[in-house]
Parts: sequence; structure tokens; C-alpha cells
Amino acid sequence: MRGLVTVLMLSLFLAPNLAKAVLPDEILSDPGLEARARSLSLELRCLVCQNQSIDDSNAELARDLRILVRERLVAGDTDAEALEHIRKRYGDFVLLNPPVQQSTYILWYGPILIVFVGIGLMLLTVRRKKTAVADTPLNDAERTRLTSALNRESDE
Repeated sequence: MRGLVTVLMLSLFLAPNLAKAVLPDEILSDPGLEARARSLSLELRCLVCQNQSIDDSNAELARDLRILVRERLVAGDTDAEALEHIRKRYGDFVLLNPPVQQSTYILWYGPILIVFVGIGLMLLTVRRKKTAVADTPLNDAERTRLTSALNRESDE
């Protein structure tokens, strides 16, 4: 009984991940073309949801894009041709993995640049603090305390 409850609970947690937004009327009768369409749908971004593939999105535009992918495949396009057609129509942003090119350098290399700038600022701050502490002269009270502490240590 306990095992059955565990299986039911796991299936409830995993069920939303298994559900896709593809509607039955979108599915192609040819399993090979449908598999290709699903594969391409995972590479395309929903322009409404933005961080979801069109395969996972319930947005109307995502549905239109899924249908467009299937139409291109049925028309005889290769996967690359279908993606290129959609990219030309909607821009590089529609691709979940946009190409590395001059217009996307900041997208690809910006995070690395931010990390290096952060490390540089940390090192600069640490170096300034060390210099500031080393260059600060002792006042008379600190000098007296230091001298007495050193004298006590040498007496022991």
C-alpha cells in the first residue's frame, strides 16, 4: 500500500513535466516528421513566454510557430531550412541558442566579462585596504600599547 501511494505521488509531481502544449490537431500522421517537428520545436523560443520552447508553451503564437514548423517539414524542407525560414521571419531571438555573431557577442561574452570585472574590483579593493592599513601611522596611544605588549612578551 505504501509503495502504491509513493508511485501515485511521484506520478502527480512528474505529470506536469510530461505534458506538452502540442494539441492533437497539430500532430502529423507521419511519426518521422512529427519527431523532427518536436525536435525543432525544442530549439525555438516562444516569443510570448520568452524562456520556454514553443513545444512547452500554450501561447497562441507558439501554436502558430508549431504549425509553421510542421508545414515547412511537410513541404519538404530540411530541419536547417525550416529553422532558417523561421529565423528570417522572426529574427535570431526566436532561437533558444542564438548563433555567435557580432550582434550577439554581448549575450555570449557579457557574463564572462562581468565575472572578470568583478574579480578585478575585488582584487583592487583588497589591495587598497592592505595599502591603507600599512600606510596608516600609529597614534601615541596605539604606540604605547604596542610597546607595552612587546615588552611583556619579551619578559615572559
